[in-house]
Amino acid sequence: MDRVLIIGGTRFIGRHTVSEFRDADYDVTIFNRGSHANPFADDPDVTRVEGNRRDRDDLVAAYDAVHPDVVVDCVAYFPEDVRVATDVFAEVDAYVYVSSGAAYGEERVPKREDETPLADCSDEQATTDSAATYGPRKAEGDREVFAAAEEGVRAMSVRPTVVYGPHDYTERFAYWVDRVDVEDRILVPGDGLSLWQMAYVEDVASALRVVAEEGIAGEAYNVGDEHAPMLGGWIDLLTETCETSVETVGVSARELARDGLEPQDFPMYRGSPHLLTTEKLSSLGWSSTPQRVGLQRTVAEHRENGRTGREYGPDREVEEAVIGRLTE
Repeated sequence: MDRVLIIGGTRFIGRHTVSEFRDADYDVTIFNRGSHANPFADDPDVTRVEGNRRDRDDLVAAYDAVHPDVVVDCVAYFPEDVRVATDVFAEVDAYVYVSSGAAYGEERVPKREDETPLADCSDEQATTDSAATYGPRKAEGDREVFAAAEEGVRAMSVRPTVVYGPHDYTERFAYWVDRVDVEDRILVPGDGLSLWQMAYVEDVASALRVVAEEGIAGEAYNVGDEHAPMLGGWIDLLTETCETSVETVGVSARELARDGLEPQDFPMYRGSPHLLTTEKLSSLGWSSTPQRVGLQRTVAEHRENGRTGREYGPDREVEEAVIGRLTE
């Protein structure tokens, strides 16, 4: 396999996936509408085909232009996207769908690819673009992958948990980097005991390549950091990486409610543990980046990009009021 078509390829997971395949000596083409700046515009090793991934004719034109050996689908957000893509690209050596750990339909610890049930997805959910339908839509996309494999397509799925790293436009992790980097005292819900496994973005990209090369048709592969600190552990790691000193103030749901807040208002807080097994992916030769290495790269880029994540968490004035009440 030496030609890869990456659907998406300019923002976060897709951007790192382009670099991963390029550095592995693939001929890389990205396919997108051009809605976002192309970070590879001046890279002679990355070409681009313009088109709408939701337009079958555009997908066919991309296939005819590139004749890819591998297709990595970073922006399939509806089951129909996967159904059409696995039909158009049925003859490629590997089609890899970026699914999500949110596809799981039961709260188990840990969640295993071949044991934990996927979320159900109604016809209405399959076509409704909302945060509430994201997991069901990704689950139904997985089922489309499995159905395509039954028809002889070498289609596979990769399920990342929540992803962090350089160029993360979601700013979920940026909230905590910013807090640790610039504040002396910060509020931490639940005494930092929330467990939400993270996945470093470069590891997600390498997982996509490894699965394309070594994966088995019709299989799904979880991807996440092999070590999963709780929220308080992440704050400790960030304090070390940022070389700052910050006092953490734990706060209960009851105390937060006095100011109209709840723990879920803080990014990366989860009421129940979210942990994915990664043994299946590791058996293909994949491993995760040490978190201190990933955080050094993340913090360095964070300090350059101007994103703070502040709008995705409690207002600082409210946070300071709660801290003052709890520490007075």
